Amino acid sequence: MKKNRIAIIGCGNPFMGDDGAGILVMQYFEGRDAAGIDAIDGGSGGMGLIPLMEGYEKVVIVDAMQGIGDHIGDVRVLKVPPSWDLPICALHDIGIGEVVAIARELGYVAEIVVVGIEVGEIRAFSQEMDQAVKAAIEVARQEIEMILRDWADPVDNVS
Repeated sequence: MKKNRIAIIGCGNPFMGDDGAGILVMQYFEGRDAAGIDAIDGGSGGMGLIPLMEGYEKVVIVDAMQGIGDHIGDVRVLKVPPSWDLPICALHDIGIGEVVAIARELGYVAEIVVVGIEVGEIRAFSQEMDQAVKAAIEVARQEIEMILRDWADPVDNVS
């Protein structure tokens, strides 16, 4: 089975309230195989993300995070992953920053961009999501669309 050149990996747990935001963003991109994009459910992230990136030229990871924004619902596009010394960003066993650094070091993927959504309280066994996080899902989707346009036509996007 041939993979496409771009992967959008959504992380999170939809049964833990705001933590499911990354999965909801990723689901928007499902079924767009003709556009050279694979949408992948990255589960709750961690080291399991590394093999999911293998074979792709470019990867977008979208995830709920804490400590990246000033307010719940802030969306940040991070071309440089969150610092290793900011463990507050990680809602998983290992943070996105560490996963991206390891994947780059191992040569799994050429380019990785992280789209983080600042979330509030993560409630176990809840599908309730903060209204600001719900609104941020659309903002994150739009940010990913812009990233995909930049990747599709990098010459036109150099200013």
